Amino acid sequence: MSTQTLNNTAAHEHHGHHDTGSMKIFGFWIYLMSDLVLFASLFATYVVLANGIADGPSGKGIFKLDFVLVETFLLLFSSITYGFAMLSMNKGKATQVIFWLFITLLFGLGFVSMEVYEFQELIMDGHGPQKSAFLSAFFALVSTHGLHVTFGLIWIITLMIQVARRGLTDVNQMRLSCLSLFWHFLDVVWICVFTVVYLMGVM
Repeated sequence: MSTQTLNNTAAHEHHGHHDTGSMKIFGFWIYLMSDLVLFASLFATYVVLANGIADGPSGKGIFKLDFVLVETFLLLFSSITYGFAMLSMNKGKATQVIFWLFITLLFGLGFVSMEVYEFQELIMDGHGPQKSAFLSAFFALVSTHGLHVTFGLIWIITLMIQVARRGLTDVNQMRLSCLSLFWHFLDVVWICVFTVVYLMGVM
């Protein structure tokens, strides 16, 4: 087989890998759109049921805005650190990618821990999801977002291991790009949660 033929074959394989990666990212965009529909439904449900407090408390009586503001900053900072991980990926620096993923993981763990603590406090005070339609909608929306963040943290740990073992391969770069979309999507959703649920709830 001639050198030209080998070069053409290698170029074809590289092009094929590129097309496959692009299709996977496109498919992930479709997944995010379906997730957007899910959250839109939960937001709509919350807005409809927000005044259905029955004999329970309203948001003004139970939300601690300063506490939630710390949660919000943790998630926003995690988005920034993930951006640094992507910049490091583009420079081909696997060690820096792992470092920034680890920092992102810490911020994400802090966010989830605070959310679990908030839920625990509400339930212990007798303000669980069964108390009123408002609280049912609140727990459904916020916990769904929290579960997504938890899944993202598991994904981050998995990618840290993959990058440490195999480096910044085309597959790992594609996975990092998909996770970047997912993580920033969760940040946008949380900003909507913070505004619609917490800010409007304490007014």
